[in-house]
Amino acid sequence: MTAPRTVLAVDGGNSKTDVALVREDGAVLATARGPAFLPQSAGAAAAVEVIGRTVRRALDGGAAAPPYADHVAAYLAGADLPVEEEVLRAELLTRGYAADVAVGNDTFALLRAGSSTGWGVAVVCGAGINAVGVSPAGRIARFPALGRVSGDWGGGHHLAEEAFWHAVRAEDGRGPATVLTDVVRACFGTATVEEAVIGLHVGDLPADRLHALVPPLLAAAADGDAVAGSLVERQAEEIALLGVVAMRRLGLLAAPCEVVLGGGVLTARHPLLTSLVERRYAERAPLARLVVADVPPIVGAALLGLDRLGAPPEAYARVRAHFLREDGAREEGAREEGGPQPSAASSSGSFSITGER
Repeated sequence: MTAPRTVLAVDGGNSKTDVALVREDGAVLATARGPAFLPQSAGAAAAVEVIGRTVRRALDGGAAAPPYADHVAAYLAGADLPVEEEVLRAELLTRGYAADVAVGNDTFALLRAGSSTGWGVAVVCGAGINAVGVSPAGRIARFPALGRVSGDWGGGHHLAEEAFWHAVRAEDGRGPATVLTDVVRACFGTATVEEAVIGLHVGDLPADRLHALVPPLLAAAADGDAVAGSLVERQAEEIALLGVVAMRRLGLLAAPCEVVLGGGVLTARHPLLTSLVERRYAERAPLARLVVADVPPIVGAALLGLDRLGAPPEAYARVRAHFLREDGAREEGAREEGGPQPSAASSSGSFSITGER
């Protein structure tokens, strides 16, 4: 008898890298989480080494040697252009992690994990923002997603920078008053926003603390702060614009279509942002069905790998069930520890964001 084949599934994101070793019958043999996957700043070799270190930790604490699986299915941040996908695929093949490797942008992982049909649109708003669309016939709509230079606006990092920018100008008189000045001072533990500016400039304060500005920014908007509200309105507009444009380019506006929403900014389901996003889709794509994926994007990579192996239908269900249980256990642990819980999505009539699959 031959040994069951395996897939090394990888979800390499801007904030973390998830890996899972999955058997062709859908059994999840090992998982681990590593640091961010950042090929555009660290280089392809260093980014792929993050995958290797994370896999070795998942398998046996660091001593495992490649090949790790029969097939690698990797959805990766930074694979924004076909040439970048090919560079990362070549690097994975060079490392010998598996003899067969498939690489795609990490936004496809969200679509694969969250769509019930295998096609539709996915919009990610996490550290950054991006969207992809796939038609029933397999046509693809995507965006370069290279930041402001490619027309992007939003995502957690951008929102935090905008909040900080407005707080600076409110404090020194160049901009309107906003509670974001208090938000920045509290976040960085400084007496003034200017003190935080200087601390960031000279390196006394960590730049990654900026991400902590997003939840209080959303709270300030919900409480009626005009400046914070304008930022949340703009973010909702970009989330809707990406999805609607992708649908239009694929001819999907005239029939029901799933729009899968993901990334930390969206999966937190803040009531104000959720309602603004719902309203815009209801106006511009009334047949769209908004879905927040009920499993993490690593599931999308695992399903891609199972496709490659020609796995049976029950294997797909088994993978989903594993990660549903894992996420449920994580949420239960957070409740027991008194950690923050996602806010419930608000509903606007019959058109609402749902987590149902």
